Amino acid sequence: MIACRSRLPASLMTLAVVAVLASGCASVQPEPARTPFQLPPEFIASSSTGYSSVDGWWRTFGDAQLDAFVETALVKNPALAQALARSRMAEAQVRLSRGDQLPQIGLGVGASRQRQNMPDLTGQNAAVIGNNYDAGLDVSWELDLWGRLSALTASARADYLASTEQLRGVRQSVAAQAVQLYFDIVHAQAQVDLSRRTVAALDEMARQINNRVTVGIASPADGMLATANLESARAGLEQRLETLERSLRQLQVLMGDYPSGSVPTAMALPDVPPAPSAGVPADLLARRPDVRAAELTLLSAGYQLGAAQRSFLPSLSLTGSAGYSASAFSELFNSANLAWSIAGRVLQPVFQGGRLVAQVDISEGLRDEALHAYAETALGALAEVESALAVDTLLTRREAALEASASSAEEAVTVSFNRYRQGIDPFLNVLESQQRALDGRSAQISARYARLENRIALHLALGGGFENTLPPAESTPASSPSPTTR
Repeated sequence: MIACRSRLPASLMTLAVVAVLASGCASVQPEPARTPFQLPPEFIASSSTGYSSVDGWWRTFGDAQLDAFVETALVKNPALAQALARSRMAEAQVRLSRGDQLPQIGLGVGASRQRQNMPDLTGQNAAVIGNNYDAGLDVSWELDLWGRLSALTASARADYLASTEQLRGVRQSVAAQAVQLYFDIVHAQAQVDLSRRTVAALDEMARQINNRVTVGIASPADGMLATANLESARAGLEQRLETLERSLRQLQVLMGDYPSGSVPTAMALPDVPPAPSAGVPADLLARRPDVRAAELTLLSAGYQLGAAQRSFLPSLSLTGSAGYSASAFSELFNSANLAWSIAGRVLQPVFQGGRLVAQVDISEGLRDEALHAYAETALGALAEVESALAVDTLLTRREAALEASASSAEEAVTVSFNRYRQGIDPFLNVLESQQRALDGRSAQISARYARLENRIALHLALGGGFENTLPPAESTPASSPSPTTR
């Protein structure tokens, strides 16, 4: 019995070494992702000037309240918490898949009591009651001869790494949304303030016109037009207040707070900081979390295809057990009651109704879909950067033109009203100049907001920022830790 027990571990060790050597020669290596188009050496719309964007790019706006809102959103946002949970599940799936490559060991202990009728020496049946106790160890192991199981583990790991990139992408998106909603609020508040000033001015003008109507130096129609213009401005004010209320609550929801509608913000839109350097397209594809996630998804699909193709090959499973069995518990662990067994089984698939072929076809389809999704994601990332760079100068020139237009229109209001009071121009000229002044200043405010919106889009398109330096006037923020891939 002692000799038999010494040969059991040696046999298992020999088979294990053979299995490891065989699996090492049968690893699956999917082809790396490649873009089906030629990348230019630099972005077409890129400027040679600019600083390198950073993870805390929102600090370039110089607004401490904005910084606090972004940090709060990065801690309390529900979507970010969901992405973190998905990443943890993906990491657990890697451990689950890796466990399939290892021996499965179970320990069992049992006891039974049985009554049987047995014939005695006289031929009569007699009741015999007996006990049985057993304790043993069971081992099973599917050897990864062709790399199928390791391919499944590699696929799970690629999925986990993709989930960490998706988590990074959600983090960048939440930061951008917080900045966007903050400027939505400031923009809406600026429009509300403009409307209130306009209503106050029109109210005073309507009072003066109605006084002129009362003393008979203006027609009743002028008074009616002044009142109509005032009420129209009041309606516009209410509409802009509605926009403000919605934006306030959207920001609070993003930060995981109750939507009370009370959010402290700056009083005016800030100046637009200098544009960051775009870098080169190849670096963008290596940096953008959505592109990296798509590449890792393609890698995972390649491993899945390799595993499906190896399902046609034979599988080798080892099973073993060792334990004790006795009728008395006190004698259970007596060496004379030890029993063990070891067995190997080779299974070669012969006919499964086309299931294995169908699985390969499905895996090929998923791989091809992931390949095209990667190309689409890469093109979209490049287009976002090119578009944001291209329109930046256009938006700057547009705001400058609208500023000049609004200033002239505001001066024209005073001129036209004075000419009306002198009886030179009709009151319709006053109404027209008032409307132009309101529209012009509102358009100028919206143009500044559009420039800020485009700057946010550019930072997000660049991958949320990559560590380097800020402009000299700004302080370098603490960068966020990258997700672990261990």
